[in-house]
Amino acid sequence: MTASSTPAAPPPPPGPGTGPGSGSGPGSEATVTTAVPARLDRLPWSRWHWMIVIGLGTVWILDGLEVTTVGNIASRLSEEGSGLAISSAQVTGIAAALYVAGACAGALFFGRLTDKFGRKKLFMVTLAVYLGATALTALSFDAWWFFLFRFLTGFGIGGEYAAINSAIDELIPSKYRGRVDLIINGSYWLGAIGGSLLSVVMLNTDIFPKDLGWRLTFAMGVVLGLVILLVRRHVPESPRWQFIHGRGEEAEGLVSAVEREIEAEKGKPLPPPAGEITIHQRKSIGFGLIARTVFRDYPKRAVLGLSLFIGQAFLYNAITFGFGAILTKFFDIPSGSTGYYFAVIAAGNFLGPLFLGKLFDTVGRRIMISSTYIVSGVLLFVTAWLFDRGSLSAATLTACWCVVLFFASAGASSAYLTVSEIFPMETRAMAIAFFYAIGTAAGGISGPLIFAKLTESGVVGDTVLAFQIGAGLMCAAGLVAAAFAVKAERRSLEDIAAPLSMVAPEAGPGEGRQGRESGVTP
Repeated sequence: MTASSTPAAPPPPPGPGTGPGSGSGPGSEATVTTAVPARLDRLPWSRWHWMIVIGLGTVWILDGLEVTTVGNIASRLSEEGSGLAISSAQVTGIAAALYVAGACAGALFFGRLTDKFGRKKLFMVTLAVYLGATALTALSFDAWWFFLFRFLTGFGIGGEYAAINSAIDELIPSKYRGRVDLIINGSYWLGAIGGSLLSVVMLNTDIFPKDLGWRLTFAMGVVLGLVILLVRRHVPESPRWQFIHGRGEEAEGLVSAVEREIEAEKGKPLPPPAGEITIHQRKSIGFGLIARTVFRDYPKRAVLGLSLFIGQAFLYNAITFGFGAILTKFFDIPSGSTGYYFAVIAAGNFLGPLFLGKLFDTVGRRIMISSTYIVSGVLLFVTAWLFDRGSLSAATLTACWCVVLFFASAGASSAYLTVSEIFPMETRAMAIAFFYAIGTAAGGISGPLIFAKLTESGVVGDTVLAFQIGAGLMCAAGLVAAAFAVKAERRSLEDIAAPLSMVAPEAGPGEGRQGRESGVTP
């Protein structure tokens, strides 16, 4: 039985949309009826939504800047006179794996706190952690210091994934949720373009000494992060989180203020909301209940989430960290010039979600997720075959990767969208954190280590093998999506997976949860 098939809850008493005990404070727990989700989903696109996109989405630019910068400066760091005794393989292998390990740990640590204490508090804290760790990376004087603060930088970025993705999906109307989520996640590649071009300037020894340019590159990330921190102060807490956690009056007040602002902007009244839900408010949800819900009630969705994350994590973390090394190793491209090539494939990555994102809301999730994964995997197999034959130059390899990643980027972004919308509200941030951490640990930690080892050998066949592994995992994930992907397009989050706190008619608080996988329409 789907959540939408449940008979409507009894109407609330007169008021702004909540019943008695709607939450006089953060500690109150009561049963309330609210139209907040429906009111958010029926909002037209507005300046308020642009504020959310800019305030929250820009963190992916930081992540792209970080990862790309390290990949492009790997050769410079290993050169004599860089001020740091470290090899290129250590940068693209150990340091890259530690960055990803930090992101996995940060996602799990901050993901739990995000569900417990709210989205807004945590996406401020995680950005502050990122800023501090990046600044200290720029001061690296030995390999161990560099490794430590790469881990801590990843720790902050991982926490951002859980807090930001959950907030975005809960604030963006269902009509636009797919394309907005994909484009925001795809904005990672705007940072990658910036990191690539920035590295070209910073690694130019005619401008900066060898031991200074790469440090200033990290410092630029800190400056960008501070700007984002200022913008982000104006992004509100998720009203969906508020009304479940005993802050019903705050949720009502926030949504009412947004409605007034949008009505003034559009010059016409908003249509009435589509419906209401009844919730038993809770201060927190136990980890055991979260785990049982995800794996017992939604086993197919759990397999889907793991498959999508493992496939894209291996492909992206391996290639993102290692592309510069391939160019220098096999095509003799100077380390100071690899940024130009990476900027090209980064542009292809951003254009994928930009042009394909709308189709995830119109054609549908299942078709688009499976096709983007499978198409990118097949094209990568073709690229591996051409590379093995010696048919590619640095320019044509870059062109091939640009096409592959046009599709792969949309697919990879849909992994974050998928796990953030197919599980109940109370588990959302933790579900994102878990699937990101497990999938990325499997593909994102092993990927850079394996890829660095293979490309370091200088043997074409070893690099071809790495390409083929990434391609195979993408195709496999695409087949899983074809079977298990949820038709979530244009549906409210509460319809896709009913909150654990939802109260069904004639059921006690916390009972009668709807939308379990065994009865949900795919």
